[in-house]
Order: sequence, then C-alpha cells, then structure tokens
Amino acid sequence: MDQNPGHDTSPPEYSTKQARKAGITAFVGTTIEWFDFYIYGTASALVLGPLFFPDASPAVGTLAAFATFAVGFVARPVGGVVFGHFGDKFGRKNAVIITLALMGLGTVGVGLLPTYAQIGIWAPILLVALRVLQGIAMGGEWGGAVLIATEFAPPKKKVLYGAFAQQGSPVGNLLATLAFLGLTLMSDSVFESWGWRLPFLGSAALVIVALYIRLHISETPEMKKAVAAQERTRMPLVEVLRSHPVELALGVGAVVAGVAITYVKTTFALSWATTDLGFERSDFLLVITVALVAQALVQPFGAVLATRIDPSKAVRWMLLPEIVLLPLMFVLVQTGSVPLAILGMVLATAPHAMYYAALAGILAQVFPTNVRYTGISLSYQLSTAVFAGTAPMVSQYLLTRTNSIWPVVALGLVYVVLSLVCMTALLRRSALRAQGSESTSSSNVTDVSTLKGVDH
Repeated sequence: MDQNPGHDTSPPEYSTKQARKAGITAFVGTTIEWFDFYIYGTASALVLGPLFFPDASPAVGTLAAFATFAVGFVARPVGGVVFGHFGDKFGRKNAVIITLALMGLGTVGVGLLPTYAQIGIWAPILLVALRVLQGIAMGGEWGGAVLIATEFAPPKKKVLYGAFAQQGSPVGNLLATLAFLGLTLMSDSVFESWGWRLPFLGSAALVIVALYIRLHISETPEMKKAVAAQERTRMPLVEVLRSHPVELALGVGAVVAGVAITYVKTTFALSWATTDLGFERSDFLLVITVALVAQALVQPFGAVLATRIDPSKAVRWMLLPEIVLLPLMFVLVQTGSVPLAILGMVLATAPHAMYYAALAGILAQVFPTNVRYTGISLSYQLSTAVFAGTAPMVSQYLLTRTNSIWPVVALGLVYVVLSLVCMTALLRRSALRAQGSESTSSSNVTDVSTLKGVDH
C-alpha cells in the first residue's frame, strides 16, 4: 500500500445536507437495481420454466428456471471484485454509474429475448448470459451504494445512513411484485406470450432516471481523503485476503439471514403456493406485496435499534424471534387461507428485515477505507452466491425429494443461527480491535464502537 507518513489525519468534513442527498441517491439507485434483479426472480417462479425449458416437467422446469436465477448470484462476487477494485482505487461514484448501466442492459435484454420455441437452445444460453450480466452489475452495485451513503454520514450515524441503501431492496422488490401483480389482469395466454416482458422493458426508463441522479453526486469525503493522502492499495483483493481474512469469513456468515431468507419466503414460496397449495397467482402475489409493504415500513427501525443499544444485543433481539416466526409462516401459508398467509408472511418478515437494515452500516465500519469497497462487497456477494442464490433451488429440491415443507423450514433456521453466531463474533472482534488501536478517529481504523450512540 502506498502511504504518505506526513499526510493530514484529521477526519473528513461532513455536511448533513450532503449526507441526506447521498442517502437518497443510494436509495433511488439500489431501488431500481433491485427492481431489475427481483423481476427476474418473480418471472422465474411464474413463467420462465415453460418458455425456456419446455421439454422438462413443470417441477423440473421450475427447478431449471431457479438454476438460472442462481447463476446471477454466482456472478455477483465477480462484480464485487471487479468494481470493488475500481471503487477502492478510483472512487465510488464512477463505479456505481457503470453498474447501474450494466444492470439496465441485462434487464432490457431479457425482455427482448426470444423463447426456446423461437430460437431453440440459444434461448436458455442467452438467458443465462444476461443473468450473469445482471449478477456482475448487482455485485458491484451494493458495496458502492452503501459507501455512497455511509461515507458521507457523520461517524455516529453511519448505520442509519447505510439503511438508505438497504431500503432499496424491499422497495425494489415491492415494485417488482406490483408489476407482476398488475399483469395478472391479463389472460394466461397473453401473459405467457408477451405480457411478462413488460417489467423488463419498462425498467429502461427507471435506469435513465437513476443515472441522471447519480451523475450529480460528488465523490465521498472519505474517498477524497484517501486519494489525497495516497492511501489507495494497489491490489485491494489481495490486501483483504491477506490482512482481513477472518473479518471476511465472518462477514459472509453475518450476511446470510439478511439475504437468503427473503428468497425462501418470496421466490420459493411463490412457486410452492401456486403449484402445490392451490393459491391463485394473483392471491399469493398479494400476500407478498403486503409483506413487502410491512418490510419497507419496519426495516429502518433495525438501524435505529442498532445505534441506540449495544449492537450485539440488538442483533439478538432482531434475529431470535425469527426462529419461531419462520416456521409459523409456513404453517399459516399451508392452510391455504390468504389472510393467514399474509399474517404469517408479515410476522416472519419483520425480524430479518430489521437486521438487514443494520447490516450495511456495521459491515462498512469493519474494513478500512482503502479496501472497504472490496471487503464489504466480497462479504455480501459471496454470501448471496453461496446461500441466497441457491435458496429457491435448494428449497425446491428439498420439497421435491421429501414431499414435506419442514426440511425447507429447517434450512431457513440454519440461515438464522449462522448469521447470529457470525455477527456476534464479528462485532466482538471489531470492538476489540478498536479498543487496541492507537487512534480510533482515523478513517482507516475499524470503529464499531461508534454504533452505540447517535448524535441528536
């Protein structure tokens, strides 16, 4: 790492106005990125199987569609490495502009893609290629958006501002679900013929709006300071693997509950409910829609909680209820009642949604500025590739193999326990490192102790 021993170590200047603008910019961008990413998941549960894998049975076709869904997650660590390197060396702003443009290209491409009936084997091949492009874009997007929000924020408000970027996930998912819910007004034949393409094509307008907003945000204060002080690292990935392997491993585990349970509850549950339980597509999309509205409303309180009390205690309060509420959700959905399914989905959504809100701000303080983009991106994207992207496919496999929903429930509980253990260990390790540091005011020092208070 190139360093200048004589550089100014005073903290960057922060502006509340700039911090709010950065938070809103991160929120708008991630909302559109997640909308693009989630519409693929909804389409894979509803229509992509028969259109792109017509020779398979319905169950196998759905499994194949979920496999292409998982491919996007496998590609996300690649995006995290590529854009993490770019963002740590040259700045956060340009990285998130490029990722947004790539996501738009991949999404519109899916909307224009011919089906298997039209071009044969090239249809699923091109579908996978476009999903990979989406994955690379999303892999680079999340870390940059989180840093745009947190690196403009005052030291004791980083978790709160990190929640701006996190809020894009439920809102983007909600918009994606509403888009497909609106399409249920079409006949099945029209929907399967061309109706499913509309959300993919319509995303082009949203991407243009988000690009305009991002072009008018400046580089973050902490990145400017690192550039001026010549603190950039030549190979951020190598530095993370060499100097922060434990933080990386714990970060991967800590992310799981925040991301994987979502896809068990929505993508997999949508397919299960409409295929095996007799729910109408519109009815269960309504169930998911109500749960997403609840998530968007409840989620920010997780960031508030993690700033007002000890973070480790906050994590326990947020995750432990999921151990009871997730099984309850599946029991209530299995009744076939829409009101009970809504109740179960809303109850099971609140704990991991609140945890997800606090997750970004905590991770953003684990790694130093010069490798922060790479460190948090790898933690998040490796977790999504290994756990979240495979969650619908593994859930469907367990259901098909056992003809019982309880192995799927057990899988979800494993996700919860893994994150609880890893986040607790990560917070403890980060706090000890902060206590042993000579200067906790430097942006290159891990300081999770700042999560314990908020300036009012």
